Amino acid sequence: MHIDLSGRAAVITGGSKGIGLGVASRFAASGADVAIVARGRAALDEAAKSIGRTARGRVVAITGDVAVPADIARAYEEVMAAFGKIDIVVNNAGTSRTGPFEELTDQLWREDFDQKLFAAIRLTRLVWPQLKQRRWGRVINVLNIGAKAPRPASGPTSVTRAAGLALTKVLAGDGAPYNVLVNALLVGLIEADQHVQRAARQGIALSDYIADRAKQIPLGRMGKPEEFANLACFLASDAASFITGTAINVDGGLSPVV
Repeated sequence: MHIDLSGRAAVITGGSKGIGLGVASRFAASGADVAIVARGRAALDEAAKSIGRTARGRVVAITGDVAVPADIARAYEEVMAAFGKIDIVVNNAGTSRTGPFEELTDQLWREDFDQKLFAAIRLTRLVWPQLKQRRWGRVINVLNIGAKAPRPASGPTSVTRAAGLALTKVLAGDGAPYNVLVNALLVGLIEADQHVQRAARQGIALSDYIADRAKQIPLGRMGKPEEFANLACFLASDAASFITGTAINVDGGLSPVV
């Protein structure tokens, strides 16, 4: 299926690496103007260069920590200055934090809620009025399969992601009368920078780490960012005009629930 996002403007948090970079690249290649937001300038510049190789629209890279409300507000203003509008929001930023419940401090819980749930709330809230006014908009919340099926010692991430699932459904209901469609994509094991870091922390080769994790997945391999991005691009397009309030697993069959 050919997807054309020409004339649309998208903002993607956590857009400098992994899934975010994959989504940004796919959107840009499909014609959208794309703004990526992340904390590291060097990674952003490298990502913007990579996206630009196949982009049909404009690409801007904005530094900001989505856990900080002032950074979100500034990033929003910079995107608006660059594009004049925002049609598509992809709330992707967030790293996995997990541990036994009794070891999770208040600070850790607050950091996770700020980076994941409140970041999505704050950015979407800023963009929401213009989506309603134009009667066209897309919000995609990137969660993980723990939002539906949390495992032991998976907090705070599974809890904040479950809250993101509820947020998705609430926003879908609020946006439906205005043709603002809101969906969630739930990540299983997708090749991304966090797995590179975990392999390094465990002192094992990345190839061995990936092979070991792949044994858990019915399809027998980890997913690739571009595979995730293909579905995100579909949901961001007019082809998905009757899909809202859904939460789709992108996990190679790993989740125990649909």
